Amino acid sequence: MAISLAEINKLRQKTQAGLMDCKKALTEANGDMEAAMDILRKKGQLVAAKRSDREASEGCVLAKVEGNFAAMIALKCETDFVAKNADFVALTTKILDAAVANKCKTLDEVKALSIDGTLVPDLVTERSGVTGEKMELDGYNTVEGDFVCAYNHMNQNFLCTLVAMNKACDENVAKNVAMQAAAMAPVALNEASVPQSVKDSEMAANIEKAKQNQINKAIEAAIKKAGVNPAHVDSEDHIESNMAKGWITPEQAAMVRELKVKVAEEKAASMPEQMIQNIANGMLAKFFKESCLLDQAYIDDNKVSVAQYLQSVDKDLTVTDFKRFTLRAE
Repeated sequence: MAISLAEINKLRQKTQAGLMDCKKALTEANGDMEAAMDILRKKGQLVAAKRSDREASEGCVLAKVEGNFAAMIALKCETDFVAKNADFVALTTKILDAAVANKCKTLDEVKALSIDGTLVPDLVTERSGVTGEKMELDGYNTVEGDFVCAYNHMNQNFLCTLVAMNKACDENVAKNVAMQAAAMAPVALNEASVPQSVKDSEMAANIEKAKQNQINKAIEAAIKKAGVNPAHVDSEDHIESNMAKGWITPEQAAMVRELKVKVAEEKAASMPEQMIQNIANGMLAKFFKESCLLDQAYIDDNKVSVAQYLQSVDKDLTVTDFKRFTLRAE
């Protein structure tokens, strides 16, 4: 049977599939719109199954604010070409709009939504069938507060942040904090919000690092005192290559190897525990300053922290929550 252009356009509006795909589906379904939609959906499922082992590392990340609620979501795909496609961005927007309208708190809640009679996962599958690429939803995050702000970095749809403030403020102030979160990738709001397990892990690593640094300094000093350049013997590979070059003798190499073991054992046995604890505490404080949003140096004035910047605007103003998601490896 002949399929009219009006019918093809109607199916395309419902599914965002290509014109030829819509025509083929309608022809196969003898003009039955619902059956044609099911054909396109199954085609998408077939593509998804075939490409399930592929990595969806590109995509579109969008964020939106409605009242005191803000959300972001990522619809991932395989290539930048598809990620920038207008229909792909439109689908991401449609899903985010529905999520915000329903104030979904989790990705599972988003996936349970139905848009124009079609479940969100089925919409994604249908789009996968159109593009021939693996697609998946990811990175759904929300914040709520007395004042919320969303930021899409450079409006490029690959990195978004959300910020919730404890009170109403100038939108530019909240945006500045959202930009800070985008640029500096904090892992927590403040020291108190860092899980104790993370603190313990950092502290244990810092103690070992501090001890090793002290041992390395003692070894370097001993090697210099023995008349050997430490840079020539800082690894076994360097020792072997520098002996071959004639820069150190086999006797010097043997002496350095013995010296390293002896000095390391002596230094480890006489390590002042309080000194190591103090060094490790300093390293942990640096971790908080670099990793906690409110403690970070403010990007527009590194003489003050983000918390101090906010207090300069309003002594009671602070951030209560933030979220960040990016498709780029960091």
